[in-house]
Amino acid sequence: MNKVRVAIQGVQGCFHDAAAHEYFAGREVEIIECDTFHELFDAMRYDASLLGIVAIENTIAGSLLENHELLRQSNLTIIGEHKKYISHCICTLPGQTLSDIVEVHSHPIALRQCEQYLRRHPSIKVVESSDTAGSARTIAEGQLQCQAAICGRFAAELYGMEVLEDDIQTNKRNFTRFLIVADPSTAPDYSSHTAPNKASLAFTLPHNQGSLSAVLTIFSFYGMNLTKIQSLPIIGREWEYRFYIDLAFADETRYRQSVAAVRPLINDFKILGEYEQCTE
Repeated sequence: MNKVRVAIQGVQGCFHDAAAHEYFAGREVEIIECDTFHELFDAMRYDASLLGIVAIENTIAGSLLENHELLRQSNLTIIGEHKKYISHCICTLPGQTLSDIVEVHSHPIALRQCEQYLRRHPSIKVVESSDTAGSARTIAEGQLQCQAAICGRFAAELYGMEVLEDDIQTNKRNFTRFLIVADPSTAPDYSSHTAPNKASLAFTLPHNQGSLSAVLTIFSFYGMNLTKIQSLPIIGREWEYRFYIDLAFADETRYRQSVAAVRPLINDFKILGEYEQCTE
């Protein structure tokens, strides 16, 4: 199993691609490009041999709510997680300088994350695009003079671009957490051989006073560390919500006891994955 085929949202060189290579370091990684997360989950539904890597939350932008639902609706399971520092650079064709740049292209979120830097260069026109790495690839393939891309250094080097300035994002504490997902039939081939110490769960609650508090109290009693809680409205059921939670634990037996204890209190319960927590 030295080679892995990994579906990503975006093009080669993007942060999903970089995260996949970091997580599967030491293995040959074949990247399957998908335009959207919907396309990624569709690709994995039709090809059980594919793995996927999916951004789930960012320390600045927050949770990617769509991906919580796509994961729940799929038959995929989480086999791991990876946390990546997101550093943006501005890059151009080799030989150009910052004074040559007329336009800078990137994804809208990346542009917002570099807003202070861009304000210091008001003469450069900001142009939104669908992908950070895709912007670098377009400039490189078209040999477009006087244009720059904001992307990761991984993408700049992949497409032979010259980095003019690095780490230009406003907030230097910019991290994204990625989930590695697999078809249940192949998940055991790629899962960590160590016992899981983290789980992602989804469930709904009856519309009763104190129902969430009761569930959280039980998890606390069993020593579960609630590292994330996210609620989403249930379409067609006014004022009712679906909860997505992450639990970290030191004792797998206590974790399973806690799940058994809350099951009578919750509905639509689904274990999205049990895996090894990323400590970096």
